[in-house]
Amino acid sequence: MAGRIAGVCYVKVDGRQYDLRGSLIVSISKTERSGVAGQDAVHGYIETPRVPFISGIFSDTADLSVAELDAIDNATITAELANGKAYILRDAWTKSAHEIDTAQGQVAVRFEGLSGDELL
Repeated sequence: MAGRIAGVCYVKVDGRQYDLRGSLIVSISKTERSGVAGQDAVHGYIETPRVPFISGIFSDTADLSVAELDAIDNATITAELANGKAYILRDAWTKSAHEIDTAQGQVAVRFEGLSGDELL
């Protein structure tokens, strides 16, 4: 049975909800693999840890402070998707420097953390 797969989403930082404009991306994969090709064949792959992240574009509302975004550290970030899935990023910080797009009234924000999980 088909259901809603996209649409309304929410992002919260330590319980405070931000005005999400769009482009929400959740990436919680714990490892990244890169193939290794030799001159004779594929030899296998290299597996390395990766930094999980949640990113999106937020509206530049009157109560949004770039200084506050820059100061986010050791936070819990939650993303609730339209399809009912939810994700959590723990011990998170913002990857700055934040740039405000004044023509669109928005700012792109990327949260990175020590761990990320899907909430089931």
